[in-house]
Amino acid sequence: MVIYGVSFDVVGKQPIVLLRTAEGNRYLPIWIGHPEAAAILIRLQGTQLPRPMTHDLLMSVIEHCDAQLSKITVTQLKESTFYACLTLTKDGEDIDVDSRPSDALALAVRTDAPIFASKELLEENAIEFEHEVDDQEEVVERFRSFLDNVTPDDFREAHVADIEQIDEDEDDEDEDLEDDEVDIDIDEDDEEEAAT
Repeated sequence: MVIYGVSFDVVGKQPIVLLRTAEGNRYLPIWIGHPEAAAILIRLQGTQLPRPMTHDLLMSVIEHCDAQLSKITVTQLKESTFYACLTLTKDGEDIDVDSRPSDALALAVRTDAPIFASKELLEENAIEFEHEVDDQEEVVERFRSFLDNVTPDDFREAHVADIEQIDEDEDDEDEDLEDDEVDIDIDEDDEEEAAT
């Protein structure tokens, strides 16, 4: 999997990292904390800091122990909490370490470690687009619309049909507004922008 981007839940103001399968149109949204979102974005954007952050420190510890982060795996979703596993390799032996996905991803972007998700997790929680989507902005927009109306629990049963229905409902609302000639003022400060 690859990190597609980091966005924000408009309702809860909580960061969400979007993972995408390397091949295909399947996306896995994972709610994370603000510090972890910052740690991921800082690395993705190539920002250099004068002193190491927590994940930089952990990466250095792993390297100084003559180990390497071989991969990270998002393993399961249990009671609205995602779980992950770090696989460290030292002297030809693999060592699995329990981790939060946010910390695992922050380490993965620092070490270029491959990102995996369990087959069961993807089958139950990934959102799959029926048609190929080439425009990244389109995917982000559709997720924004979808996220306006959901909570983390809703992703357990979410399907693309739900997203498409929301899009259709919004289009219908727009047409109704045009017919009634209603003016709405939008406060630009309230609009959320996704960091990708």
